[in-house]
Amino acid sequence: MTKRTSAKYKIDRRMGENIWGRPKSPVNRREYGPGQHGQRRKGKLSDFGLQLRAKQKLKGYYGDMTEKQFRRIYSEAERVKGDTGENLIGLLERRLDAVVYRAKFVPTVFAARQFVNHGHVRVNGKKVNIPSYRVQEGDVIEVRDRSKQLAVVMEAIALPERDVPDYLDVDHSKLTATFTRTPGLSDVPYPVIMEPNLVVEFYAKN
Repeated sequence: MTKRTSAKYKIDRRMGENIWGRPKSPVNRREYGPGQHGQRRKGKLSDFGLQLRAKQKLKGYYGDMTEKQFRRIYSEAERVKGDTGENLIGLLERRLDAVVYRAKFVPTVFAARQFVNHGHVRVNGKKVNIPSYRVQEGDVIEVRDRSKQLAVVMEAIALPERDVPDYLDVDHSKLTATFTRTPGLSDVPYPVIMEPNLVVEFYAKN
């Protein structure tokens, strides 16, 4: 098992939830956490525990980004007018790797980060290889011509378990996606319940 796959499954097990809705998640077989003491961890969580878990789940969902990266995005969400939790979701969904994943150009968030890193993606005709690049409304994201026949792309398009959200206008025959608008929490097709309000509470107290 690759280090990436192992990390992905560890996050699922730690949360006790199949956070990406993948059929191969170990949580589908056993819901307790990893390690020899995993089965004991079913006690009631404190408010802090619930808030921490909500933050770890949301952070882990986007490829287990670092705390520093996630904190920076949160701080920005806080500065923008409106609901901080909704702003946070909008900023996370505007990451280029998130858009590539949502458009079903690759099968996982982890693969999306690698796919962008390796230069397979163009934004408005220009190569962009920074996964955290922030997409703007109206931007056109496409898989470059030389990468369209890659096995990882073919696999992703055929995946039955994910739908493309309506804030992306995707053409799989051309492998292009237009980011039409910034989504709110209710627009994002998370397979599990995300609670950005608890993330806001966590950072407000810590």
